[in-house]
Amino acid sequence: MFNSGLIALRELKERISTRSFILMSIMGPLVILLITYMLFAYGGDGKQRWRVLIADPAGIMENKIMANEDNAVAYSFADDYLEMEEFRDGKRFQEFDALVEINEKVLSNKTVFVFYRDKPAVRMQTRIQFQIERRIEERMVDQFTDLTVPEFRKIKQPLNVAFRNANDPMDESSDKRGWVGFFFGTLIFTFIFLFGMTILRSVAHEKSNRIVEVLLASVNPRQLMLGKIMGIGVAAFIQFVIWCFVIGFGLYFMREFLFIDALDASKMDMVQMTKDVQEQTSFDQLFAAREYNEFVELIYERVQFSTMITYFLLFFIAGYFFYGALFAAIGATSGSENDGQQFVLPLIFLLCLALYAGYFTLLNPDSSTVDWLQYLPFTAPVVVMVKLAQGYAPGEGYQLYLSLIILVISAVIMLFIAGRLYKNGILQFGHRIRLTTLFKWLKKS
Repeated sequence: MFNSGLIALRELKERISTRSFILMSIMGPLVILLITYMLFAYGGDGKQRWRVLIADPAGIMENKIMANEDNAVAYSFADDYLEMEEFRDGKRFQEFDALVEINEKVLSNKTVFVFYRDKPAVRMQTRIQFQIERRIEERMVDQFTDLTVPEFRKIKQPLNVAFRNANDPMDESSDKRGWVGFFFGTLIFTFIFLFGMTILRSVAHEKSNRIVEVLLASVNPRQLMLGKIMGIGVAAFIQFVIWCFVIGFGLYFMREFLFIDALDASKMDMVQMTKDVQEQTSFDQLFAAREYNEFVELIYERVQFSTMITYFLLFFIAGYFFYGALFAAIGATSGSENDGQQFVLPLIFLLCLALYAGYFTLLNPDSSTVDWLQYLPFTAPVVVMVKLAQGYAPGEGYQLYLSLIILVISAVIMLFIAGRLYKNGILQFGHRIRLTTLFKWLKKS
C-alpha cells in the first residue's frame, strides 16, 4: 500500500502541475458561469404572447391588472368560479393559455393558483406573478392600511403564486429539486469521463514508451494501477473543489450585483427607480433577474446540501474507482497507444446511458424501471442523486444504502478484474485486443 501511495503522489504532482489542469480549473467554471449569465440575461421567453383568464368572482381585482398594456400577456376576466374540467375541456376557453384563480381569501392567505395548458418559461411565470402581485398589493393597501403603495412594499411579504398543470392540478408530478440531483449526477460522470480518459492515456503512454518496465522493477502491477487511479482521482477531487468555490462565488456575485430581484422587498428601492420605465426591454431585465434569483434560491435554499454533498462524494469515489478500473484495464491491454480507443466507445455509451437514466428518473420517479436502474453500478450514481434530491418516500431510505453497497462491491470486483488484466497485459506489445485473449489473461493468475 505504501508503494501505491508513492505512485499516487507522483501522479498527483504530475497532474496538478500541467497547464491543462490549471486552465480547466479556472476556465471550466468561468465558462459555466458565462453560459448561465447568457441564458438568463438573453434567453428567450418561449411563447411570445400569452392569453390569461382570471376567475375573480369577488371582484377583488376590479377587472384591472396594470395601467399599461403588456405586449407579452393579455388578461381577460370572468366574474364567476370555473371548474378545472370546464376550463380544460370547454371550447370557449381553448383560446386561453392559463387560468388564474382569485378568491376572497387571497388578501389574507396571499396564495394564488395559475393553471396552464403548456408550461410557461420561468420568465413568463415571473411576469405573470409580478403583475398579479402588484395589483393585489394595491388592493390590500386600499382596504387594510393607511400606507402608500411604496411604503407597503418595503414591509410586505411575497405573494405565493403556484403554477400547476391543468392536467395535473394537484401538482403530483412536479419537483424542481430533481434537477439539482441530475446536475450532481452529470457532474460525477463528467469528471469520471475526463479523468478516466486521463488514466487510459497515461497507462497507454507509459506502456508505449516502455517507462512501465522501469516502474515495475520497484512495484507490482496491482500497486501501480491502484496508485495511478488514486493519484488521478485526488487531482479530480481538487479540481472539483476549485470548481465549486469559483461557481458558488460567481453565482453569489451575479445575484448581488448583476441581477436585481424584482420581487425582493429588500431591493425594492432599486426596482422603484425603474417603475416609470415603460419600455418592454426594461421589464424583460427585471423578469430575467427574478428568473435567475429563483434559480439561485433553488440551489442554495431548497436543497439539503449537507446530505447531497456527503452522498455525492461517496458515489463519486465509488463510481470513479468502478469506471477508472475499466479505463486502466483498457490502457493496459491495448497493443499500442491508439489501439484501445475503439474500446472507449462502449464506455462512452455506458456513460451516456447513465445520464439518460438520470433524466428518465427525473421524469418518472415512481417507475419500476427506476427501481432497477438505481442498483446497476453503471447508472447508480446519477439515478441515486436524482432520487436523493427528490426525496425518498418513508420506508424507502434503505434503497440509498443498498445502492451504495452494491456500487462499492462492484468497484472492488472491477478493481480485482482490472488488476488481473493489468498484470498480464501491461508488458504485452504489438498485439490486437481480442476477447479470447482477455479471457485468457483473466484466468491466468
